[in-house]
Amino acid sequence: MNSEQTERKICAAICQSNGIKAKEIAKLLHIERNTVNHILYNSPLMKELCYQDDKYRWHGIIRQEQPHNGLYDFSGYYSLVSEFLTLSEDEWMDRLREGCYRIGRNLNDTRGLLHSFRDCREQMVRLFADLRDMMGDDCLDWEIAFEFRLKRARYVRIYADVLVVTKSKVFSLEFKMKDKVDPEEVSQAAKYTPYLEIVFGTDYEVIPALVLTTVNELFEFVPIGKTEAVLPVCSGEMLFNVFDEYLGFLSKGRQYN
Repeated sequence: MNSEQTERKICAAICQSNGIKAKEIAKLLHIERNTVNHILYNSPLMKELCYQDDKYRWHGIIRQEQPHNGLYDFSGYYSLVSEFLTLSEDEWMDRLREGCYRIGRNLNDTRGLLHSFRDCREQMVRLFADLRDMMGDDCLDWEIAFEFRLKRARYVRIYADVLVVTKSKVFSLEFKMKDKVDPEEVSQAAKYTPYLEIVFGTDYEVIPALVLTTVNELFEFVPIGKTEAVLPVCSGEMLFNVFDEYLGFLSKGRQYN
């Protein structure tokens, strides 16, 4: 088990508990206590996601169960999909602005940031209209977060434009108001996956995707850098295909979660 896997398992053990000590984590995961302590006290991500009480028990800020209590604390906007869809664009934007200030997200609009927020919301509203037509209202119980932000280290920031959390999967969506695939943006969409796997734990599969909002009829899988791994890239109106690829709601006899 490499260090990232160990870090993920330790974080999951903490975030799925109601308070757990380092020696209990070591026993539960069958790893050395020194290894547990090293990660607990030296991992920048662990320091942001977990805390220790006065009885030396560790707790997770984001619970690894539904709903993910604590996800709000790291997001510009967070709610169930059902609540998101009841808000007008202006109501949603007001809440997103307030949330971005709360988490320290810079709202400098010199490059059209607020317009991109509105564009992103429009794509998500259309996505859930498509999903409700295709799979009914089950998607209303999913969770959605905009502008998810974590500090990995002093000079590293983790931003996810949109997270959609189903019963067992987390879709991490990177939005670009562009019409062509840029390999660097493909890598950008994929690079947060290991950290999101730590946040959400071993019971969730994290699926990154790149959404281009000024092109139509695009859905393809693109290599991530020089690796053999691929990442789905789509236009806004084709985003439902990404969800169907991993949930299978359009294929008769398959189950979605």
